[in-house]
Amino acid sequence: MPCGNRARPQEGRTRDALMNLFLLVLQVTVVLASCRVTGAIFKKIRQPRVVGEMFAGIMLGPSLLGWIAPHFSAYLFPVSSLGFLNALSQIGVIVFMFLVGLNINPKELQHESHAAVLTSHVSITAPFVMAAVLALYLYPHLSDDSVRFTSFALFMGAAMSITAFPVLARILSERRMLRSRLGTVAIACAAVDDVTGWCILAYIVVLIRAAHSTVSIWTTIGGIVVFALIMIFGVQRLLHGIFLNAYQKWGHLSENRMAFMLLLVLISAICTESLGIHLLFGAFLMGAIMPKEPKFVRYVLDRFETITVTLLLPLYFAFTGLRTNVGLVKGPEMWMYCALIILVASLGKLGGSTLASWMSGMQLREAAGLGILMNTRGLMELVILNIGLDIKVISPALFSMMVIMALVTTFMTTPLLHMICPKEMLEGKAAERVEVPAAMQGANSVA
Repeated sequence: MPCGNRARPQEGRTRDALMNLFLLVLQVTVVLASCRVTGAIFKKIRQPRVVGEMFAGIMLGPSLLGWIAPHFSAYLFPVSSLGFLNALSQIGVIVFMFLVGLNINPKELQHESHAAVLTSHVSITAPFVMAAVLALYLYPHLSDDSVRFTSFALFMGAAMSITAFPVLARILSERRMLRSRLGTVAIACAAVDDVTGWCILAYIVVLIRAAHSTVSIWTTIGGIVVFALIMIFGVQRLLHGIFLNAYQKWGHLSENRMAFMLLLVLISAICTESLGIHLLFGAFLMGAIMPKEPKFVRYVLDRFETITVTLLLPLYFAFTGLRTNVGLVKGPEMWMYCALIILVASLGKLGGSTLASWMSGMQLREAAGLGILMNTRGLMELVILNIGLDIKVISPALFSMMVIMALVTTFMTTPLLHMICPKEMLEGKAAERVEVPAAMQGANSVA
């Protein structure tokens, strides 16, 4: 009898593990099917697939499925299972951020025009300042004393000033705008925005986490600076010998080298998390310091992108959707706050970019087109918002409003572009041929 009693708990744990595995596979199946179908529908109405996949994630959460079929939703996505789904989706986002960093080449940004430099800085500064001012009004209504106003305002500014470089690149590719001057400047501005925006967000996360840590903020910042210097001036040189030279010699990388590359990405992510930033910054930094030889970049992306963007990123959309509850935005007052967020985000990003590019010499319609493109947010916005919810600087209600803002501003890009800019401007040839980064085409097969 004692042996039998000991065996029963073991059998129970085995059944629970099998049930968890079955549920996870079922969740992945439902999420993948929903995202592909919804993405295809949105593509038919000339929207990037990523908008459809973001929308599918919202539909699988309490905003729709949990509302119309609460019992089925509770069975499919029980709270106890969300940790597994989150862990799997986070792996996808880590690899995705590595791909984003891999596509940013600082040397190319040094040669861009005055319009790109001015517009990129204004397109961050204007929405950041406007969002910080809006925070004065929103803070008493949508936050509380557990969050410092400074942290709240800084996060709102960073969240509203980001541009989704991957989604933007995909839109330009689909609309055959990469040869136009508008496409060239937009790609350069979005790349600068990505780097600057993530640096600002890193500082904000350190500031917020340091307030709840026993470690001095200066110790944290010192550790981050030392880590960044080691990565840029030490690890970066080693990467050329380990990966680029091997690729140039044999025309491919062995499985051991590809595994070692993934290992470095994960170690870098762990380091930034332990230093008090966020693991995604480590993945982004590792991608940013990788060799930038075009054929090598394309080779690496071809190995990573398909499984990441077709399987793992849709899980991230679903997890975001499960945290988004449009039902929390109740009554005229809450919807007024949501409308204000959308208005300020659009005026700051679209208006600021348009004004800056027009003052730098672009035609008004072309400048407006650039402003519309820079107002694209997409997946990058969801990543930032999830970080904000994780560190508890925004509430679930505000998180839902910001997700709605991300969907609206990304959805409006394509129709506004065709209303404002004539066809010859969108598809006009520039002096140089500009190709969309290989990874961005793959990273946005979700788009």
